[in-house]
Amino acid sequence: MDALIDVRNVTKRFGGLTAVSNCSLKVARGSVTGLIGPNGAGKSTLFNIVAGNIVPDSGSIAFDGQEVTALKPHELFARGLARTFQIAHEFSNMTALENLMVVAADQPGESLLNTWFRPALVSSRDAAVRQKASDVIDFLKLGHVKNELAGNLSGGQKKLLELGRTMMVDAKAVLLDEVAAGVNRTLLQDLAANIERMNRELGYTFFVIEHDMDLIGRLCDPVIVMAQGEVIAEGPMEAIRANPAIVEAYFGTPVEAA
Repeated sequence: MDALIDVRNVTKRFGGLTAVSNCSLKVARGSVTGLIGPNGAGKSTLFNIVAGNIVPDSGSIAFDGQEVTALKPHELFARGLARTFQIAHEFSNMTALENLMVVAADQPGESLLNTWFRPALVSSRDAAVRQKASDVIDFLKLGHVKNELAGNLSGGQKKLLELGRTMMVDAKAVLLDEVAAGVNRTLLQDLAANIERMNRELGYTFFVIEHDMDLIGRLCDPVIVMAQGEVIAEGPMEAIRANPAIVEAYFGTPVEAA
């Protein structure tokens, strides 16, 4: 398997609590891989380790074949690893289009000297960034709100906008944290369809934490299951649903009693 994300024997403790215990998993390039498990399983801690927000006590993380365990989130972002959040983080007083434009790298207008002495360069790059942002808006079918303040968008539209940000930097992999949270069912279908299109048409790799099993079943293959800080199962959703160990992990009850 061509692993884009490779988690190797990672452990993380908080005081006397072991949140992640000797955990290993791989996310294949070009896949939509799901990560599920009961509350307290260690999913969010593992996500934050992969994203560079938390440093593990032991173990290592490789991204695109390179060791990245000690890298910060902005350094991982520069390498093509992006993430979204359970609660969308938008610039509420900027338009949807402007929210996308600020993400693009290498903007000469960020230098005061360039605005004074190289205005043509600044103008040319701004036009290119605006065009790409418009293309992303169109891809996500958000054209009707592109000039709306992002703070006025619905929860689902904000989640779509976060997806759009990852497209502005052509991310290699995107970590999706509770993408269905706060999204109505209609927009959730649009969100899922766009994730599928980004994977199928643009080659994005997704690593998804989600409690909505129907969404996981639609999007993800394989699905990885964590419990008590460890990976306990991996496979297609049909096999995961039929696994007695998964029922016991979620409900604390042997499958016969459940």
